[in-house]
Amino acid sequence: MIHNIHPSSIIEEGAVIGDNVKIGPFCHITKKVFIGNGTTIASHVLITGETHIGENNQIFAHSAIGTIPQDLKYKGEEVQLIIGNENIIREFAQINPGTEGGGRITRIGNRNLLMGYVHVGHDVHIGNQCILANGTTLAGHVELGNHVVIGGLSAIHQFVKLGDYAMLAGASALAQDIPPFCMAEGNRATLRGLNLTGLRRNIDRNGIDALKAAYRELFEKGKPLQESAQQLLTETHSDHVKQLSEFIKNSKRGIPFTRRANV
Repeated sequence: MIHNIHPSSIIEEGAVIGDNVKIGPFCHITKKVFIGNGTTIASHVLITGETHIGENNQIFAHSAIGTIPQDLKYKGEEVQLIIGNENIIREFAQINPGTEGGGRITRIGNRNLLMGYVHVGHDVHIGNQCILANGTTLAGHVELGNHVVIGGLSAIHQFVKLGDYAMLAGASALAQDIPPFCMAEGNRATLRGLNLTGLRRNIDRNGIDALKAAYRELFEKGKPLQESAQQLLTETHSDHVKQLSEFIKNSKRGIPFTRRANV
């Protein structure tokens, strides 16, 4: 194996370090950690617990990865943190593993950006290509789909879910679910429309038009939300609208929205 480890860092026996891994000064990597090929770790980083980190990740200074869950129910049971490939984890980020009550695993996918001071609580699941801006706080059991964007200094309540391409504006407090393709903001956060900026990067005009019509039907007309979602599932030919409607039907915490005047 070829890697570059600063002599001031402590790598405990049993840790597995892949090829071409760079570890800066004053890091501590404990015995059950796996670090994949090409990953770079800056100075003063702690990686501990049963933590598996994939390939070509960048972990910046003073991050704490895999420290025990901040949950009083945790009694020392074996739990895991699994991080995929090509993630960027910026300074002072904190990422906790799972707990017995949440399936024992915290999981982060590929090509995500976690900016400075981001907190990822126990049993969180993050998809691929998400952006969590500075100071974002995810409580336990939060789930993010793919391409989710969260603005800085936002806090997300435990068990909340954000669907694919959802966006939460900065300095928001979110206590309910954000459906796929939608945008929310505020304290408490409520839906403000579709995340059109994100959609235009990834979905064609026909798909966006179908989502616009579905959004009006769901959130701007007078029918009950679950009834509207079921009707859309029955009638639509759009996979995106089906995804949106299924998310709403399966939501356990509810969707935060205020109806506008009928259109």
